[in-house]
Amino acid sequence: MKYLFRLFAIALLVSVVLHAGAQTATELSFESLDHDFGKIREEGGAATYNFSFKNIGKVPLVISNVSASCGCTTPEWSHEPVLPGKTGFIKVSYNPLNRPGGFNKTVSMVANIPNGVQILKISGEVIPKALSINDQYPIEMGKVRLLNNNLSFVRIKNTESKTDSLKFLNTSGAPLKIGFKGVLPHLTVKAVPDVLQPNATGFFVVTFDGTKVSELGFQMYRIYVTFNGEDNYNNGINVSATIEEDFSKLSQKDIQNAPMIDFNERVYDFGEVKEGKKVEYTFKIFNKGKSDLLIRSVKASCGCTAANPSTNVVKPGTDTDLKVVFDSTGKMGLQNKTITIICNDPNNSTTILRLTGNVVKAQ
Repeated sequence: MKYLFRLFAIALLVSVVLHAGAQTATELSFESLDHDFGKIREEGGAATYNFSFKNIGKVPLVISNVSASCGCTTPEWSHEPVLPGKTGFIKVSYNPLNRPGGFNKTVSMVANIPNGVQILKISGEVIPKALSINDQYPIEMGKVRLLNNNLSFVRIKNTESKTDSLKFLNTSGAPLKIGFKGVLPHLTVKAVPDVLQPNATGFFVVTFDGTKVSELGFQMYRIYVTFNGEDNYNNGINVSATIEEDFSKLSQKDIQNAPMIDFNERVYDFGEVKEGKKVEYTFKIFNKGKSDLLIRSVKASCGCTAANPSTNVVKPGTDTDLKVVFDSTGKMGLQNKTITIICNDPNNSTTILRLTGNVVKAQ
């Protein structure tokens, strides 16, 4: 009897739960679950569609939340309970500004419906707006406008030269005679054409000759531009490159007998120091190769950090010290300083060491 009574109690509980669930969930009939906006213009403002539905269930519909798949889509909805037989809405707006091209977005409605969630979809294609002169050439430089005033050659071997260019537009309303100042011997620069007519485009053409640069590593220079002979040191283009040693002509035997750089560690965390204090640490540089290790260059990322090796030539099987001093004067908070080492190890010619820690206010 006890066993039968227990089975009856369980069956009754299940029936109550199912009945309660049926009483709290309702059913909806949407006119559509997806909408294609077709082609819309980027500058035309938000595109909006109203997903209309009818509560065909027996209990009021309560929408607890509606969320979009991205910030470009904004939903609005019926916040009051929708009674049986009545209609409600989910209004979805898509902002096309700065979003040219096709799109597919979803909106999720959470409510007291079967499965708890209803997914709605919108799609379409944004026709890009016509670009103005300022859009096409966003950087103003004196009498011309440019798409970009930074010319990066990225990497250049010390046995090669590379040429690249920057496009510009004459917006002055008069012909411009283009000239340059501050051009270093390893750079060649010209304007094509050298006299540019109003509303015409030209190019700053720069050649970087890596064979004429004695120092390896990252280099940055500024070339000043003159218009009709007028000087203005606000008018300039930046040229940068990382100069690397060319190991491509080494034989397999040369590589086997090459130096091999290594370190005791590559990151030193000095912990917490008070502002104004100096932090000192000595990295160890090892030569585990078969020929002399030549330290070509040591550069710190900040003037607050000094790094000097005890010697620039490390014999095979030996090591040297690299003393690093960080001056925390004027610094505050988390610090991450780097020291870039360039050497003649063909397999590891550039190494970055790090000095990290936290500078706190001195009391």
